[in-house]
Amino acid sequence: MPLTWDLDTPGLLTLPSGRTVRGRGLRDPLPAGPPPDFGLYLQGEQPPATAWEQTWLRWPDFRLPADKDAAARSLRDAWTRAAASRVEVACTAGRGRTGTALACLAVLDGVPPQEAVAYVRAHYSRHAVETPWQRRYVERFTA
Repeated sequence: MPLTWDLDTPGLLTLPSGRTVRGRGLRDPLPAGPPPDFGLYLQGEQPPATAWEQTWLRWPDFRLPADKDAAARSLRDAWTRAAASRVEVACTAGRGRTGTALACLAVLDGVPPQEAVAYVRAHYSRHAVETPWQRRYVERFTA
């Protein structure tokens, strides 16, 4: 049986396919409930170790991923994992980089790139995706 999040999990984004991904800010305490099975962490510097498997994607605050090919691979991996396990995506505040990554996951899930930011703002946080270049990154992201 797949390991999924409870539907009342804080920061949960449900994608059109039914896959769920938790977004969060790493500066906040770990939410109650089960831990993730996998975390994709979007930081300028390597995040602390976790008890679960994780991938660190070098992504400075308010910017774009340092390696766009690695970002595309990591995002596809997170989306694939979300079909059968608890995946979280996180940056420091859980807004700009996290929102951008979640919007890219929405594109992978079939949301048109021009609609993905609005989808994440409606279903995750109205503050998701903070800069014009993050928005353009999503609009140019391909599944």
